[in-house]
Amino acid sequence: MGPLAGLRVVELVGLGPAPFGCMVLADLGAEVIRVDRARAAGNLTVPGDFLARGRRSIGVDIKQPQGAELVLRLVERADVLVEGFRPGVTERLGLGPAQCLARNTRLVYGRMTGWGQDGPMADRAGHDINYIAVAGALEPIGPADRPPVPPLNLIGDFGGGGMLLAMGVLAALYERERSGRGQVVDAAMVDGAALLTTVVHSMRSAGAWPGARGANLLDGGAPFYDTYAAADGRFVSIGALEEQFYAELVRLLGLDPADLPNRFDQANWPALRERIGAAVRTRTRDEWAALAA
Repeated sequence: MGPLAGLRVVELVGLGPAPFGCMVLADLGAEVIRVDRARAAGNLTVPGDFLARGRRSIGVDIKQPQGAELVLRLVERADVLVEGFRPGVTERLGLGPAQCLARNTRLVYGRMTGWGQDGPMADRAGHDINYIAVAGALEPIGPADRPPVPPLNLIGDFGGGGMLLAMGVLAALYERERSGRGQVVDAAMVDGAALLTTVVHSMRSAGAWPGARGANLLDGGAPFYDTYAAADGRFVSIGALEEQFYAELVRLLGLDPADLPNRFDQANWPALRERIGAAVRTRTRDEWAALAA
């Protein structure tokens, strides 16, 4: 049981962000039925497919009229439908918003794409790295002397994609309580990734992000907000922004605060990084974890 118990979701099989959004809904208690490809029915039982957890699967050939009709019958009894195809695909299959909402006016129709349903790039293929690059979310990540580093596919596919899709679906369900009608939720990874950069633009506007990549407070530029190699070659993350946390860091590292340079002067950051790095290298990662527990 969960807060979404009793909610029925129909998921048209896809990759990455849309399944993640449906996983979140299932984790919250929704009943999710995944419409899989007919020849792949039951593939949700493959061990390790965590994105597919918490729901049942049926195999349907939605390219055939009888398959599309079966999905429409599921829609008649559903609260939500989620699809992650390119723009226009579900319309051609007879499963677009117009067809589904004609069967169920209370349906929330969730759509997940990379570039959105319209616009100059809507029909282009892409991956997480492309969406976050255009959104401006990739450029700030990585060391100053190297190209930007892809943060796995966490920003576009999941944070700015599937999670934002789930949030949009929940917002539409809340609105339905007032209007009694469903609506289309159009989630695009490029938009979601751009939204996640709000704090960076805010800090730049306030003058708190003045440097290039890898030279600022939260991007590894500050020596008290970075990762360091321990004695065993494994790594320790340090986030000591506030004064009390920095004081505790200095104590744990066995350093004399009176002997350390002013940490708010960026000209001192290289020297301070050397001091912190040398101290961290005196113990293994697990020893530091135990010491800081």
